[in-house]
Amino acid sequence: MNDTLLSSFAEIIKIVDDKMWVPLAIFILAAGVYLSVRLLFVQIRKLPKAFRYLFSREKKGDGQISAFSALCTALAATIGTGNIVGVATAISLGGPGALFWMIVAAFFGMATKYAECMLAVKYRTVDKDGHVLGGPFYYIQNGLKEVYGKNFKWLAVIFAVFGICVGLFGIGTFSQINSITSAVANVTKDAYVIPDSVPVLGGHSIAVVVTGVLLTLLVGAVILGGFERISAVASKVVPFMAIVYVLFCLIILFTNAAKLPQAIADIVISAFQPQAIAGGVSGSFFVAMTNGTRRGIFSNEAGLGSAPMAAAQAQTAEPVRQGLVSMLGTFIDTIVICTMTGLAIVITGSWNVGLEGVNVTIHAFSEGLPGFLSAAAPYILSVCLIFFAYTTILGWDLYSESCLEYLVGRKKGVLLAFRWIYLLAVFIGPYMTISTVWTIADIVNGLMAIPNLIGVLLLTGIVAKETKSYFDRLQDRKLKGRELRK
Repeated sequence: MNDTLLSSFAEIIKIVDDKMWVPLAIFILAAGVYLSVRLLFVQIRKLPKAFRYLFSREKKGDGQISAFSALCTALAATIGTGNIVGVATAISLGGPGALFWMIVAAFFGMATKYAECMLAVKYRTVDKDGHVLGGPFYYIQNGLKEVYGKNFKWLAVIFAVFGICVGLFGIGTFSQINSITSAVANVTKDAYVIPDSVPVLGGHSIAVVVTGVLLTLLVGAVILGGFERISAVASKVVPFMAIVYVLFCLIILFTNAAKLPQAIADIVISAFQPQAIAGGVSGSFFVAMTNGTRRGIFSNEAGLGSAPMAAAQAQTAEPVRQGLVSMLGTFIDTIVICTMTGLAIVITGSWNVGLEGVNVTIHAFSEGLPGFLSAAAPYILSVCLIFFAYTTILGWDLYSESCLEYLVGRKKGVLLAFRWIYLLAVFIGPYMTISTVWTIADIVNGLMAIPNLIGVLLLTGIVAKETKSYFDRLQDRKLKGRELRK
């Protein structure tokens, strides 16, 4: 009976997921295209300046952390299983062309990320104790009231509720811990499996159970220390883990350089003619586009409204400046890291061998890495995945708490209780099925994006005005500087 109910539930949420993501993928892409055009493709014109701002700290302005720390905190939440498992899932379902649409979505998503993070700094609030809180709920509530004179707090509340759901049931917990323990099960070959007669834990290996418990304890050790501890850990772990992972991907690409041109051709052709390359993959152009877009959004979170909550904490007097730094998150996460993963999967043909989830990427690393690294691939990838997913869990606790704080205020007892509930979600994550986990994550991600994008699009005029004003002021300073030098 329980199996029947679970099966029915899985089928229902799968139908909901499929129906909502075709129009939502189009909506998110269209929003990114519109913002890119309106902002004169700021993601291209100002990309070098964004990198320069990344490593220079402002002395003026509100905020608790540097621009670099804010970006690392945002990347902690975005660089996760989406970069390893999400890419594999997208390509397995939509063919190599899904990677093309991930990159396209990320390119336009950079403009979206710029806009939402700029707005987060502009409309953030600072209380009498110097505590900073910002994010979509404040630019939806305060920004829209300023521009349109109407109360949109109800839309901000909807966003905050969905944000908590994404943290507890979507990106933050289930999908991350489930992917980690799946990788561990693959490496240990399900050694020492607990008998099915044992409730809940039956059928799972001891290694999976121990991994789940240890990760829960490690997450608890950080999130119970609050925002400052999460930011401190993210600033150290994120750069290290990203560099290590990219290094291994580069080894695969250089080792298989002869196959790279054909892989790129397959990706582009399959983006518009999925069946011509994918063979057994069912569907059409929309299969590649929707899977690529949804997994891209899962990975880089452009338009979701999560990164603005970290950006609002940055010490800066210029919203545009932080918007530029924040858009680098989408560039690093998807255009660099996800592309590396996707190329490794396509080059080795791992997407079409009957595997799913993390096992696709493990197969790609095993086939693509040379010599002794090939044998060590499952262990290498498992370590990378653990670091990736661990920091994502930490980042999304911060986001979920920000949403909760907007709804109930700074009630320490409520926030502490939420942290324990969050830890409980991490603890039970390993025992959920992969397909159900990712479907739930897709649904709540989409629901969170809708109110945020409505707010951003309605405030596009403010974004364009602030952007022009900032760069006009910069130009005036340059001209005055030249005159003084003369």
